Order: sequence, then C-alpha cells, then structure tokens
Amino acid sequence: MVSIHDIAPGTASQTARWLDALDSRGIAATLLLVPGPWRGASLVSDPQLAEDMLDAQDRGHELSLHGFYHVATHGSGPLWRRGVAQLMARGAAEFATLSEGEARARIKAGLEELADVGIDPVGFHPPGWLVSPESVSALRRSGLRYYSTHLGVHSFAGAGGAAAELRLAAPALSHRPGGVGERLGVRLMVAAARRFARDGRAFRIALHPDDLSRPGLREATLGAIDEALDLGARPTTYAAALGLPRSSREPNADRARATT
Repeated sequence: MVSIHDIAPGTASQTARWLDALDSRGIAATLLLVPGPWRGASLVSDPQLAEDMLDAQDRGHELSLHGFYHVATHGSGPLWRRGVAQLMARGAAEFATLSEGEARARIKAGLEELADVGIDPVGFHPPGWLVSPESVSALRRSGLRYYSTHLGVHSFAGAGGAAAELRLAAPALSHRPGGVGERLGVRLMVAAARRFARDGRAFRIALHPDDLSRPGLREATLGAIDEALDLGARPTTYAAALGLPRSSREPNADRARATT
C-alpha cells in the first residue's frame, strides 16, 4: 500500500508530483487529506485541489481523512504520551492525546469539510500514525470503516460501534527528512521493502511532501517501489486491502463536485 500524506492547498504541488510518479507506474494509492487550515488555507477553499482529488479517485486512488488540523494539541493527555508523540511525530500527532469528545468533534468537522467538496472517505489515518484510546472510541462511532497505526490497519467489525480488530498487519515505511538519521533511514526503507516483497508480506510506503525537499529521497523511494514491483509486490489501496469500497458512496453513484 502506497499513500500520499499531508494533502492540503499548501502542499498541492508536491502532491501532484507524487501522483504523477504513481500514475506513470499504474499504482493506485491512498491519498490522505487534511481538511482544516494547515500550512495555509483549508481544503474547501481550493476548488481546484478538490477537483484534482476527485479526478484521482476516478482513476482508482482512494481518498481518506488525515486528521483535521494536523498539529498536536499541547497540554492534553498524559505527559508520557505527549512526550512520545513529540518524539515520533515532531508535533504533528494531532490525535495522540485527545479526549473522546475532542476527537469526535475533529472527526466530525473533517468529514463535514470533505463532504462539502463531494469527498466521502471510508478510512482515517491519524497524523504520525498515533491515536489515543479515546480517539479510537470516537472513531468507532464516526461511520468510518478503518484506521491505521504504525504497524497495521484496523477495521471496525460488525455494526453499531463494535470493537476494532486488526485485520491486516502491515508495517509503514517512511522517511524522516533532515537530521543525522536521514541516510540510515533511506537504507532501511530500501532494505525493508526488498525483504517484505521477497517474503510476500504486506507493507506500506508513505510519501510526504517534505520528502521532495531533500535530495535523493524521491529517487530512493521510487526505486524501492519499483524494486518491490519487480519482486512481485501488488499495489493496492487500504480500502481494497480490507475488501471495502473506496468511498462511503455506492461505487457507481454520481458524485458531487465543488464548483465555487
């Protein structure tokens, strides 16, 4: 599963570059949308980006919810959890320490913003792949069908807010641009993707806009994807891997588009 993260008006050009690379390889990816104001305007204020995302969905990509603000809430949650979130996600772990009420409000706001531009996702990806137990409780009641963590994808079994179950173990591989560990991270990604593909294991590669600002990261990532494909890996979206539709709407239903 390949995913493009942090999609917002402020990262539209980077998103387009990643999409072009994936489309040229025939890879259907999962596109993670930040609906609230992040690095500038909110998604609903950019009709062209919304249209581009709906066009991508028509080409086979999946659109999903990626938090609301994409920024951690300081002072919320246990101190140890806040520390882990800051270390692992550099202040982006928005849902790592939220209460159930806070999480419910942001999920609802995000879904409403996306619905305004005709996007109805089935999946949720917490920024930094970090999500508090209270946020999981909110997700169970949100109507969304799955969420992701660092090590796998969790689906909601049954109806009426049944407990989540881990349906697919699939570690996430991504870069951490900048810092002394960047080169080591590149080698680890390439080696891990090669091993997982050879072993026939499910795994994920996450593409971020900031990866494109660092020399060599784009080429290393696409090289890892190409090698995995050569070794027999089969690209799929998160929803497809779980046997779900890409949208909460019926597959053949007419979609609403943002025109203003």
